[in-house]
Amino acid sequence: MSIPSLELQIKTLPKEPGVYQYFDKNDVIIYVGKAKNLKKRVASYFNKNHDSGKTRVLVKKIVRIKHIVVNTETDALLLENNLIKKYKPRYNVLLKDDKSYPWLCIKKERFPRVFMTRRVIKDGSEYYGPYTSIRTVRVLLDLIKELYPLRTCNYDLSHQNINEGKYKVCLEYHLKNCKGPCEALQTETNYNESIKEIRNIIKGNFKESLEKFNRMMLNFAENMEFEEAQKIKEKLDLLSNYQSKSTIINPSINNVDVFSIISDETHGYANFLKISNGSIIQSHTTEIKKKLDETDKELLELFIVEIRQRFESQSPEIYVPFKVDLGENLKVTIPKLGDKKRIVELSQRNAKYYRQEQFKQVQIVDPERHTKRIMAQMKKDLRLSVEPRHIECFDNSNIQGTNPVAACVVFRDGKPSKKEYRHYNIKTVVGPDDFGSMEEVVFRRYKRLLEEDKPLPQLIIVDGGKGQLSSALKSLEVLGLRGKIAIIGIAKRLEEIYYPDDPIPLYLDKKSETLKITQYLRNEAHRFGITFHRNKRSKSAIKSELEQIPDIGKQTITTLLRKFKSAKRVKDASLEDLKATIGNSRALKVYNYYHKQ
Repeated sequence: MSIPSLELQIKTLPKEPGVYQYFDKNDVIIYVGKAKNLKKRVASYFNKNHDSGKTRVLVKKIVRIKHIVVNTETDALLLENNLIKKYKPRYNVLLKDDKSYPWLCIKKERFPRVFMTRRVIKDGSEYYGPYTSIRTVRVLLDLIKELYPLRTCNYDLSHQNINEGKYKVCLEYHLKNCKGPCEALQTETNYNESIKEIRNIIKGNFKESLEKFNRMMLNFAENMEFEEAQKIKEKLDLLSNYQSKSTIINPSINNVDVFSIISDETHGYANFLKISNGSIIQSHTTEIKKKLDETDKELLELFIVEIRQRFESQSPEIYVPFKVDLGENLKVTIPKLGDKKRIVELSQRNAKYYRQEQFKQVQIVDPERHTKRIMAQMKKDLRLSVEPRHIECFDNSNIQGTNPVAACVVFRDGKPSKKEYRHYNIKTVVGPDDFGSMEEVVFRRYKRLLEEDKPLPQLIIVDGGKGQLSSALKSLEVLGLRGKIAIIGIAKRLEEIYYPDDPIPLYLDKKSETLKITQYLRNEAHRFGITFHRNKRSKSAIKSELEQIPDIGKQTITTLLRKFKSAKRVKDASLEDLKATIGNSRALKVYNYYHKQ
């Protein structure tokens, strides 16, 4: 059976919410997507030019389109997520997680046990979690064990077994870790009271347990049972200490999931916080590799659906930093101020720190991937057509027009290449003319590179605003390089970035990697130029002092400086030393100039 043309397949799509699947010529699923309106969404792939090269490649490979209509947007989200996990299409973001997370289980049985498990069995038991840190679970279990004596044996403590005296108390009873329900030494009501309090502690609600232990401690103290009171005080301290470690947000914020995302050119970093009774009881962050230049909104929607499924979240409300489409059944809040806003910011901070950690790890383990990521980000931020692997930056230095010099620094892959740095003495410009100096030095630099057939940079940065940029452009125009090399100017005051023929500057995010590298280049050019300028100035100051001596020429001054290194040492030199260096006649002139008194 022949496959109808794509145009015909698109025309016959319904305008309902649903999920679409793209197949290639081998009938393999290469992409799964969701839509409020299937026809409109699928058509958008074919009736516009895509900026992303990957999307253009995907569209070329589509041969067949299959769709599934669903009732609501929520159903579409869940179905899309399940199909991606099942088929792992090449062009879909896949949230992989091969870990099995630990849960806290309160077993469904008479005198329930409380323990950690990685397997959730649907047997009516209560499961809390999953926890992303096993350490948290162990701390929680230790705390419960310290506060409440619970059984650890797996005996069937039915009424009949206990009445028949089938079991005997074990060592745990004698160590006071268990109150011996197996021999009816503890009532079921008393045991279940402890389980109720444990349930509250796991959920982050410490209030009832703290009040109960406080009352018990005061009762023991009133009855002069100070040893027992001290034991209860230790339990109170344990509980208070654990409570202070869990971040308290606001007791009125209960049963809420918080999601946020930050991203760069190639990856997204999404964070999830679970809040119960005003405390954060869970945090989880994931790195998501982009496949088709997905937006933050698309990535966050995918992350929310996946995490709520994986962590079996029943929270009726979520907090997010921007609008997401998750259907009707879930309340989505975008907080604007107060504690709710702060908790979303905390989630964003977690995502940011996770990104920084990943950066540092990648820098150590895979420097090339780190470089690629930064170069891709710079290309996007600075609106370039290619990655700026080779960047050159120029800076002028002069003081009231004296000793004008310029510096050119070279960065490769975002790092200084110091052996390629160059100094320039300004030759054609008289007086303090920064524009003329920039024009001269840019012309000299690229005329030489062209003559020597050396590779040109992908980006030129000039230190200064529109004026310096225009001067540098004149030289590029003369050399026939305008439009072949990207060029920008960076103005010091507000770190504005200027482009040729664009009066409106670009302002980069103050914390962005791109701005940091751009500033590093500018500062490095300034440092390199100013050092050269100072050396030149001090040498000229020395020379000018020796030039005051009558009948002493440049060659004699050079000979003296080569021997004595400075004008001060020439002044302090003995007549014999001077004669040995420049002969009798000239030595007398120099000596008499400094010793005429």
